[in-house]
Amino acid sequence: MTHHPLRIVVTGASSGIGAATAIAFAREGAHVLLAARGAEGLDDIAARCRAAGGTAGTQVLDVTDAAAVAAFAQDAQQALDGIDLWFSCVGVGVVGRFQQVPIEDHARVIDTNLTAHMNEAHAVLPIFLAQEHGIWVNMISVGGFVATPYAAAYAASKFGLRGLSQALRGEVSKYPRIHICDVYPTFVDTPGIDHAGNYTGARLSLPPGALSPDSVARAVVRLARHPRNTTVIGAPALALKLGQFAMPNLMAATMNGFMDVWSRHAERGADGSGAVHAPPAGASGPDGGRRDPQRGRKAAIGAAAALGLAGIGTWLWRQRR
Repeated sequence: MTHHPLRIVVTGASSGIGAATAIAFAREGAHVLLAARGAEGLDDIAARCRAAGGTAGTQVLDVTDAAAVAAFAQDAQQALDGIDLWFSCVGVGVVGRFQQVPIEDHARVIDTNLTAHMNEAHAVLPIFLAQEHGIWVNMISVGGFVATPYAAAYAASKFGLRGLSQALRGEVSKYPRIHICDVYPTFVDTPGIDHAGNYTGARLSLPPGALSPDSVARAVVRLARHPRNTTVIGAPALALKLGQFAMPNLMAATMNGFMDVWSRHAERGADGSGAVHAPPAGASGPDGGRRDPQRGRKAAIGAAAALGLAGIGTWLWRQRR
């Protein structure tokens, strides 16, 4: 699409997938502008970007503030002399039964995961239209297809993001060089699990098969050169989508049963809102450091096979009725 070094904006860039993606773009020699709530985390990732061979600037930003996001987009356009790709990667989560999570925590999840992405798209689309090209990458997760009991606000935000992208894709369909790209990873091993709100009474953990943030980052970097509407990452994802189509209520009930058992038997932990309302202290980096790569790969393959067979079996059963 371009011959100059890529000009990239990443929000949610102080840790996790956003941080890994900023560093991955820097390895390509990109000019990267990073935004997040926490200054220490931003400074850490900017230093890693420069060490990787790119240039990096930072901006402390709360993307739930629409006016601040609009001003940031204009500053980014001037600082970079245009924007080739904007990666909306801000996200928070709260785990717990819907009625046991404070409503202000639910509201903050919606503001951060859905409204903030709308703020970003609203700010950058006029820039793309004026320069007649640009890629908006919308970080969603497979939670945009599969309902997640114990994370109702998260599910609402991710289903909403999928609808937002589809609507915007229709609006820019007459502009062949402007792209709306969705990214749907399964579980990713990032510091986000340490930052999440938790009202389960148990210590949060990741299931087997969690992805590395670098694997998601590589997929986003590819979109800069080869944009596509939908990118699903993680072996079980296609099976999860098929299962959601074939038996959505059964999948949600099964997951709810799993969460019930897990919350009773897992190691005990303290409840609280985590980093939902304020940035975490210090620098977190991209990786959560919890996964076993070999165990994860085998579990992912097994989950894909099991869910795929279940979805196909349900579909065949419905055809016979």
